[in-house]
Amino acid sequence: MSIRSEDYTKVVHAGVEPDPRTGAIMTPIFQTSTYVQSAPNEHKGWDYSRAGNPTRDALEVAFAALEGAKYGLAFSSGLAAEQAIIQILNPGDHVLVCDDVYGGTGRLFRRLFAKYGLEFEFIDMTKMENIAKAIKPSTRMIWVETPTNPLLKVIDIAATVKLAKQAKALLVVDNTFASPIYQSPFELGADIVMHSTTKYIGGHSDIIGGAVMVNDDKLYEEIKFVQFAAGAVPGPFEAFLLLRSIKTLAVRMAKHSENGLEVAKFLSQHKKVESVFYPGLPSHPQHELAKKQMRGFTGMVSFNLKGSYEQVVTTLQKMKVFSLAESLGGVESLVNHPEKMTHASVPEAMRKHLGIGPNLIRLSCGIEGTPDIIADLEQALS
Repeated sequence: MSIRSEDYTKVVHAGVEPDPRTGAIMTPIFQTSTYVQSAPNEHKGWDYSRAGNPTRDALEVAFAALEGAKYGLAFSSGLAAEQAIIQILNPGDHVLVCDDVYGGTGRLFRRLFAKYGLEFEFIDMTKMENIAKAIKPSTRMIWVETPTNPLLKVIDIAATVKLAKQAKALLVVDNTFASPIYQSPFELGADIVMHSTTKYIGGHSDIIGGAVMVNDDKLYEEIKFVQFAAGAVPGPFEAFLLLRSIKTLAVRMAKHSENGLEVAKFLSQHKKVESVFYPGLPSHPQHELAKKQMRGFTGMVSFNLKGSYEQVVTTLQKMKVFSLAESLGGVESLVNHPEKMTHASVPEAMRKHLGIGPNLIRLSCGIEGTPDIIADLEQALS
């Protein structure tokens, strides 16, 4: 498994041209809210920065290039991106969602949009028969997160596309965990791809953002209208920072993936570890699918620790290279306790059903030296 050579070039140049007025190699930050017009509704392409901004425009071109899409749209957060996608639906529409989904996604669907006549059904999508049985005449969207958060299940995108087309439903893929470097959902037939750009695309734990990519003109216009009318857009400085981050995405992902695999191997052989979840291990239930669908396995590793919850907390507190914090995908290694942190909003019965319990730990392996990361885990587990 390796990064395609063209991806190293793509991320450096995606969406970025030298500024034609000054020759600046980096896209300028157009820190303005409004634009002077020569006459009513006669302007140079921008009238108000909620509708469009030159820095954000460059970022949206970069987003499209990353996923090989026709269009990209930038949002103020991953959840804002998700909200815009859901808002193209109508009351009465049925949405199938993979059960092991980011806690904030489930909360958004269950507690907010379910109030407005949308029906969300959470199912195990690792088996295609589950999807086929759950599809209704009112099914308008199938929401796939692969690998999933936090149990790193891998869902067959191409097979799900076939079922979605039969149902005349849109297939949305949350590609945050894989990143555009290691998975290309549009090549497998997806209709919409979204990211929390806070994570791997941002990569430095200093930005909150979201992205939506599409190929269909009508879909683009519908989601673009929500972006404009609802206004959950990033500012020009955040857009500038994301453009900067994209340039190093490929080289960062290579090291994240290297560290993730070595950490998974180490944990799978440790006597205090009960189970390890990592698509790059042959022991993973969807390992063969992951090898077929992905080009690498990233730095996300989850595992169950043997012992009491108190022992789990002690282990978390002993880590020094890994910092106990929400989020993932940054250059620094982070450790998270899903039950108490990122997935606390998931209904308790569903958490238990999924196996998100007191002993589950999720790691986001950064780009530090591999021996240092392993040594930190070794001392924390000892």
